[in-house]
Amino acid sequence: MRIAIAGAGNVGRSIAQELIGNGHRVMLIERQPRQLQPDRVPEAEWVLADACELSSLEEADVAGCDVVVAATGDDKANLVVSLLAKTEFAVPRVVARVNRAENEWLFTEQWGVDVSVSKPRLMAALVEEAVTVGDLVRLMTFRQGEANLVEITLPKEAPYEGKPVRNVPLPRDAALVAILRGKRVLVPTPDDTLESGDELIFVCIAEVEDQIRAVVLGSESRELG
Repeated sequence: MRIAIAGAGNVGRSIAQELIGNGHRVMLIERQPRQLQPDRVPEAEWVLADACELSSLEEADVAGCDVVVAATGDDKANLVVSLLAKTEFAVPRVVARVNRAENEWLFTEQWGVDVSVSKPRLMAALVEEAVTVGDLVRLMTFRQGEANLVEITLPKEAPYEGKPVRNVPLPRDAALVAILRGKRVLVPTPDDTLESGDELIFVCIAEVEDQIRAVVLGSESRELG
């Protein structure tokens, strides 16, 4: 994916590094010259511009991005970036950082925000989660890294598409805890049938993530992951 991140402070750079590590193309947009430090994330494209300015976003070709992340330390700026990205450039997914809890109620679809969140690691995961089909995305880590919450969006013609949950041979130390289907959240039972487009949420240890990917997506996916 091509991803634009407004704000190249600690949070923006952290998100950029996470996403670049997962194979995405990232552009960091920063208006403060002193924050423009390409050597900190050399794999990213760096742009000195004000992401709250429509002309700046046009020059940066934000319309060609799959995701825009508003990650500045100013909630007002993040709302403006989100609104412009969604209404002027029709960006499919807008993820916005909330700096002050009392402002969280503002970060809604009316302001162009698809997802609002405060933790950088979770922001990086949520950037990928709804637009990545056929790969495993780590959403959250528990117990000092001993267990993870991971998501796989089931592609068409996956091995267990149309099959009941009971047929899926998950490894030890892994559990399917939820199925997100459209706007519904299903607590899976052995008789529930998997459908393409389902977002499968697992709790597992890190060591079995590749096994889960191989089971759900097919054995060849292990080589790709």
